[in-house]
Amino acid sequence: MELTDLKVFAVIAEEGSISRAAERLGYVQSNVTARIRKLESELGVPLFHRHPKGVVLTEKGGAFRDYALTILNLSEEAVRAVRETDYPSGPLAIGVVETVNCRNLMKALAEFQARYPGVSLSITTGTSADLLAKLLNHQLDGTFVTGEIDSSKLVFEHTAKDELRLLTRTTGETYPDLAHTKWAVSPKGCPFRAVLEAWLRSEGIPLANMLEVSSLETLLSCVRSGLAATLLPQSVLSGEFEELGSYPVPEAFRYTTTSFVRRNDGFSSKACAAFVEMVKVNGL
Repeated sequence: MELTDLKVFAVIAEEGSISRAAERLGYVQSNVTARIRKLESELGVPLFHRHPKGVVLTEKGGAFRDYALTILNLSEEAVRAVRETDYPSGPLAIGVVETVNCRNLMKALAEFQARYPGVSLSITTGTSADLLAKLLNHQLDGTFVTGEIDSSKLVFEHTAKDELRLLTRTTGETYPDLAHTKWAVSPKGCPFRAVLEAWLRSEGIPLANMLEVSSLETLLSCVRSGLAATLLPQSVLSGEFEELGSYPVPEAFRYTTTSFVRRNDGFSSKACAAFVEMVKVNGL
């Protein structure tokens, strides 16, 4: 089994097509097909179900993909470890949940890049669950996450507490009628949506009258237009959304945390250590 075989397998799994994988890799299709057949022969199980429009992973193929990606990512990390310089340099992949963008992160990143021009910084946005999966699969060096997370596989480098607020178009004299409020929420898996559901459930109100939005900016725009209300950290009230209406929520649902975490493993680059120091200094 060779690393090239694993790379070919991983690209086919991602593309869902041997022909598209061959094109992406710059190989002839017969070479790609031969490598996969050789890999399946070595393993003694089929990795893909073939169909007229392409391929899909078998159950065993899905399990093997997780190992293949880990091996590939570890091999790249091994190269980085032996090429590590005495100063922060090289690639640094960071995950960011959208709510962190409202905390002057871009300014801090600009300062970091100016101080360490040898670091090739890449930013990936997503939900906490998606970013954690990428982190543990060695696709990220560190990530910002929200909510309570418990894992022995993580090192929590910095954690900040934030207050959750009920946000509306404007602040009125009376508290919004929760039973007759239309809500703008992020897709399932968002910790703020989970807190909103728990709060409303404690009031005997189902989260039914809602608008699901995947972008934080779009969600806040829905609130600004008066289309809906939402529950988000107070830190999002900046820039063009600074004047949104804001109400306190019950103590049991009032606070959330944002943390910067990395894997609890042997290798952590000097670039990552410098980034962690920047986070601690800026208090993101």
